[in-house]
Amino acid sequence: MKIRFFSLLILAALSIQCTKRDIIQENIENAKAQLAYLIEASEEGDTLRIPSTFKNNKIEFVPTDDWVSGFFAGTLWYMYELTGDEYYAEKAQKHTEILHDIQYLKWHHDVGFMVYDSYGNGLRLKNIPGYDTVLVNTAKSLATRFRPAAGIIQSWNTDNPKSWQAHKGWDCPVIIDNMMNLELFFKVSEMTGDNTYKNIAMSHADKTIENHFRDDYSTYHVVDYDDETGEVRRRCTAQGIADESRWARGQAWAIYGYTVAYRFTGEERYLEQAKNIANYLLVEEDNMPEDLVPLWDFDVAEFASDGEEMVHLFNTWVNIFEDKEKTEKYINQRDVSSASIISSALYELYWYTKDELYKEKADKMIESLSTPAYRAEVGTNGGFLFMHSVGSLPHSHVQLQKNPKAGNIDVPLNYADYYFLEALIRKGRVEKGENPIK
Repeated sequence: MKIRFFSLLILAALSIQCTKRDIIQENIENAKAQLAYLIEASEEGDTLRIPSTFKNNKIEFVPTDDWVSGFFAGTLWYMYELTGDEYYAEKAQKHTEILHDIQYLKWHHDVGFMVYDSYGNGLRLKNIPGYDTVLVNTAKSLATRFRPAAGIIQSWNTDNPKSWQAHKGWDCPVIIDNMMNLELFFKVSEMTGDNTYKNIAMSHADKTIENHFRDDYSTYHVVDYDDETGEVRRRCTAQGIADESRWARGQAWAIYGYTVAYRFTGEERYLEQAKNIANYLLVEEDNMPEDLVPLWDFDVAEFASDGEEMVHLFNTWVNIFEDKEKTEKYINQRDVSSASIISSALYELYWYTKDELYKEKADKMIESLSTPAYRAEVGTNGGFLFMHSVGSLPHSHVQLQKNPKAGNIDVPLNYADYYFLEALIRKGRVEKGENPIK
């Protein structure tokens, strides 16, 4: 009788084990099926194309000099890392090498995204000859954007009077997104032994701590510097709902960027900054919804009702969408891309701190994103993995006046997929007791 009871216990345990959801493998299988559509679409015709989003029932592609051009190659590299399947490495290499000329771009501040996500991952995983040279040359190009007086890397150029940046009246604008380009500098200094790039990266990180953050560790989107004196001229936004609002993806770039800065330098001030940003995001009430997939801007409700700037935009949108109810639904969008970025950063931050809160919240984000509310059904969404991201709602405003379906609002975005797969890799490693960064 005892033997039979013990056997039943074993069978019950095995049954539970077998039925336990393997969320990593589940998402790998989903990605295999979805990416088959995107890979096929990218290879149609004579020119290899770079998918960025899916809207108006068609895949949109971007040129190689677009800031998101490296994410699809990076996604394929991550699929290779997750599966070990050489098929993905072959496809990733093709999509990486069409970005060859980016290494010489000097007008672009996002070459770190473009090249590190593609060539950087290719070098790490396959050590392909020549990829190291591309990284070094890209770092040299990016370094030309360093402004010694301010101690920062300038984000957008303002010398074209017809550009929207010039119309803002900015002199030397820096966006929080630029923290993401520092990884390239740190890595190239590590590769070459030349600390010039590391020193630039640390100067930028330090000045960003000094000037970009509020007392609660939320971040402004844009800080405009005087190029000659280095003084701060203005703190504002370009993609958030208002200058004083908390644009969700900006908070994501911030926590990710300072976690990376700590990884390469070991400087405690960067770790403390990452922890403070994380605690602000995860502990403060009303910053995140229950499922931890944030609104595209934390302050939508406040500024839609009270903020003078937003009231003006809101009223314009009411005219576009016919009534207030439709407009409210349109602007109250979640941003999956922010959740993907934050979850990936949190797994790395957990490794350095062993604070269970960070892993717990990252796991919750992965679980939420892996539901039908956010993850696309196979065969839909143009082949992208996730629905419901927001690129830049304010930038879409002008487009919306002509076409209510225009703009990267409530659409899939290739970087949401990229950072989600990165988070999966990191989740798998930390759960094995391994460093998530290899």
